[in-house]
Amino acid sequence: MTLNNIEIDTLVVGAGQAGVAMSEHLSKLGVPHLVLERKRIAEAWRTGRWDSLVANGPVWHDRFPGLEFNLDADAFAGKDQVADYFEQYVRKYNLPVRTGIEVKKVVRNADRPGFTIETNEGVIRANRVVAATGPFQKPVIPAIAPKDANLHQIHSAAYFNPEQLPEGAVLVVGAGSSGVQIAEELMRAGRQVYLSVGAHDRPPRAYRNRDFCWWLGVLGEWDAEIAKPGREHVTIAVSGARGGHTVDFRALAHQGMTLVGLTQSFENGVARFQDNLVDNINRGDENYLALLDAADAYIERNGLDLPEEPEARKRLADPECMVNPLQQLDLAQAGVTSIIWATGYGVDFSWLQVDTFDANGKPQHQRGVAREPGVYFLGLPWLSRRGSSFIWGVWHDAKHVAGHIATQRTYLAYRDREQRDADEQQDHSISNVSTFGAH
Repeated sequence: MTLNNIEIDTLVVGAGQAGVAMSEHLSKLGVPHLVLERKRIAEAWRTGRWDSLVANGPVWHDRFPGLEFNLDADAFAGKDQVADYFEQYVRKYNLPVRTGIEVKKVVRNADRPGFTIETNEGVIRANRVVAATGPFQKPVIPAIAPKDANLHQIHSAAYFNPEQLPEGAVLVVGAGSSGVQIAEELMRAGRQVYLSVGAHDRPPRAYRNRDFCWWLGVLGEWDAEIAKPGREHVTIAVSGARGGHTVDFRALAHQGMTLVGLTQSFENGVARFQDNLVDNINRGDENYLALLDAADAYIERNGLDLPEEPEARKRLADPECMVNPLQQLDLAQAGVTSIIWATGYGVDFSWLQVDTFDANGKPQHQRGVAREPGVYFLGLPWLSRRGSSFIWGVWHDAKHVAGHIATQRTYLAYRDREQRDADEQQDHSISNVSTFGAH
């Protein structure tokens, strides 16, 4: 089926977890739609992640309600298993997904309602457009990155395994889930690793026989509608690697990793770090202990029979790199040959040429409903809640957005009395002509 000059009620751009969730809910509500994906279903899970990546939540949690993984409930799915899961989901619900089609431009029609969409296979017209391209669109490397041609520098999105890096030590900038997991993998592969640690949230992998995903659920943290002041951009340092374990920066340092503060600058082959390593780790510890306290209070309040875990509150001694933090590092002297920038992503909506972005290019919306009528967003961090960019969270956001679309279709299908009378008169005239012709 060619796409050129077709018309559809709703077009969904992107067939990752957000696009698949959107399609399921639109299908349930009977909304005609089409999902376009420039590569394969859940492509980012297949090729935009390192080889050993697993989901950060167990499969009982990190899934959609309509399909379970064929794994133990407490297992952590590998990246390709996650991608396979979404492909299976599309098949199970017979969702209208077309792959290998890139949306190049979306503009509002000047002479009729809706939008015109340019793709590599022709032009589409749609009444509504859902941007479901997710939060991991454009890898961000800070401007402070050194211009030294002798250094191998990549974003974490381009890291796959230790073997791709030249021999030598590695500086990993960023200690969220990606940065800390990559740093640990490199250390276990025998590399000397320097890890630049910024502000972070460090939950326990599990506590008192319950995974942290469970705790954040029953404590209402996943449904928090706004970030706590000062923590809007604080990353979560958690790992599902090797069966899942709590990220403990002190333990990593005692195993041989060198922790440094937030990376500040590079000059003449020297990296300089802010004097905030100890503060960053201590604040992460405070968040960790606060969750344990909240969990204990929940257990007592609800009379749950869960085993006590006093060892979870024990803390290792501060390693040397915390007692005497490095303020600068001569990269050549330290043998650093590679820098991995685990510094997050930005969004790229340059293809969506409508009036719904602020001066910084940030989408303006309310729970995914854009300022521009007929435009929707899905899969973005904090779209409606803390869990919005996670697998289960995007499914619930998609339900809300699909409901809004269905309601708007009802409004737009309304015809006023004069229009109804005119339509009835036309139908009556056609009926009379048909009757006359029958004689």
